[in-house]
Amino acid sequence: MINSRILPATMLAAFVAMGAAQAQDDEAMSLSELLNRVEQGSARDNQAEQQRLQQFRQAQAQQQQLLQDAMNRRTAEERRSETLETTFEENELLIADVQGQLETRLGSLRELFGVLQQVAGDARAQFQNSLTNIEYPEREEFLTALAAKMGSSSQLASIEEIERLWFELQREATELGKVKLLRNFEVVTTDGEVQNEDIVRIGTFNLVADGRYLQQTGTNSVAELQRQPEQGRFRNSTSALINAEPGTFARFGVDPTRGVILAALVETPNLRERVNQGGIVGYVIIALGALGVLLSLERLVMLGIAGRKVKLQLKRDVPSSDNALGRVLQVYHNNKQVDTETLELKLGEAILKETPALSRGILFIKVISVVAPLLGLLGTVTGMINTFQAITLFGTGDPKTMAGGISQALVTTVLGLVVAIPTVLLHTIVSGRSRQITQILQEQSAGIVAEQSEKAHQH
Repeated sequence: MINSRILPATMLAAFVAMGAAQAQDDEAMSLSELLNRVEQGSARDNQAEQQRLQQFRQAQAQQQQLLQDAMNRRTAEERRSETLETTFEENELLIADVQGQLETRLGSLRELFGVLQQVAGDARAQFQNSLTNIEYPEREEFLTALAAKMGSSSQLASIEEIERLWFELQREATELGKVKLLRNFEVVTTDGEVQNEDIVRIGTFNLVADGRYLQQTGTNSVAELQRQPEQGRFRNSTSALINAEPGTFARFGVDPTRGVILAALVETPNLRERVNQGGIVGYVIIALGALGVLLSLERLVMLGIAGRKVKLQLKRDVPSSDNALGRVLQVYHNNKQVDTETLELKLGEAILKETPALSRGILFIKVISVVAPLLGLLGTVTGMINTFQAITLFGTGDPKTMAGGISQALVTTVLGLVVAIPTVLLHTIVSGRSRQITQILQEQSAGIVAEQSEKAHQH
């Protein structure tokens, strides 16, 4: 064994010696020293090998112990599992037995508790949307707890809780018919400020302050509507209700839909918004209508003054130059010596001079009465064009996209008729008064000519 190791070691030592001799200035090393080094290295290798072998055997023994411990724990857990399964089955039987006893003892009470749970839940949902909730906010918490309690099978309602549920329902029904004044209540204004003021609750239908309508925004909070009804009579009725003495009656419009009708009334456009819906065509129609009315009023005033002066002239013998008939009679007095034909022509000329002043602006009023409905028709056509363009772009799914064009079409039609109808009436009245004065002038002229002709035949 030793000989078999010596030969390779000798060869290795020879190579090492050669390398060492070259590296250490060719120092000589004896074979005895080389042999001693090889034996010392072999001894160290054997000792390390024995240590590793001993460590492996110790680790193997520990692994065996760990395996045995794991098997012992598995056996213990299996026994524990069997025990738990037995206990679980026993508990299931016990629960079924207890559940059966609970069902037997509850009997018809279970139906009662189900009704209590349903009534409590419905009452809570109803009270949340009720105006009385601003006065009694604590009942919501009670109803929530009662509904949750009735939903569980481990708790029962007490007599006091059942009586309180009945009391809350009865109080809500009673408050439904009351008009109640709440003093110094916090109200959020449209500016976001909070101020204390007196408000009135009309049953569960409306909340009002002095001249304003309010809305419930939370459990115990009230805010002013961002926009009030346009009709003054509704706002005036709120003031009358606030200032009414106890026991007296006040006129007030109640909203039985609890805000639906009021919301629709609030969203109703006012006069300015209606006019704005008509667009440019609507503004043109209104401008023409205003011009026609002003011109008609001016003509009525002037013709009325002229008519009174003419009637006064009929009662006087001396002609006056401050009226049309006086100026015509003045022409007669200045031409009494002329023949009948010439006098007739002179009077006709005088009447023709007075006619433009009497008929001034009447034709323009007639033009406005004709143009106004035509402009309304133009607005109708443009509004329908806008509507069809909206349908082409967005479809018919959203009616609001078509509302602008339809509103323009309808509003311009209405504006055209609103302007045309009174201007037609005014044109008829103005033209009638003008013809009346002109007829008086013609009658007087014809009478003068007839009288002059009669005198000429007598001579």
